[in-house]
Amino acid sequence: MENKICYNGNVATLEGKNVIKKETKLFSLQNIFQDQVALEQMDPDQVVYEVEMHDNGLKEGEKGGLFFGISHIHPGKVGNEYFMTRGHIHLVEDTGEYYWGLEGEGLLILTFPDGKTYVEEVRPNSLHYIPGKVAHRLVNTGQERLSVGACWLTESGHNYNKKGLFKVSVVEEVNQFKVLDLEKFK
Repeated sequence: MENKICYNGNVATLEGKNVIKKETKLFSLQNIFQDQVALEQMDPDQVVYEVEMHDNGLKEGEKGGLFFGISHIHPGKVGNEYFMTRGHIHLVEDTGEYYWGLEGEGLLILTFPDGKTYVEEVRPNSLHYIPGKVAHRLVNTGQERLSVGACWLTESGHNYNKKGLFKVSVVEEVNQFKVLDLEKFK
């Protein structure tokens, strides 16, 4: 079977014999949400997002190739804060990445080395370039699944544990999203 992106209605998925799929549940995201009381009242096994990636035979950190994948962030909130990915910066920090919206609506949070944060809206057919040295995270602000395609260098790697990368929170206020600067609440 060849590898391909399939659409069933508006639902994009990566299919084929060389596809790696993983899911991330609430229990592994405890330190990224602000409302720990609301988080403790939720099902820790609830899936927040899934990633499908084409296995091209190369290993992360190996030079000379590209990885391709799709992230699916489910709709939902912890308290009034929208579901999001853990976010990361690349281990080889000067490597970039492309994201493009496939379905749903959400935000791409970008934190630059100088600490400035930028927010870009993600929708079907939107295209986003993430420069090297920039931390990035996806947030689903919609009522449906947010699916985002990605392409990055095999040598890039992922650093999910670097502290202080994201200084904003995205919450629902009066049926719309609002980006809060967390530095103001310290």
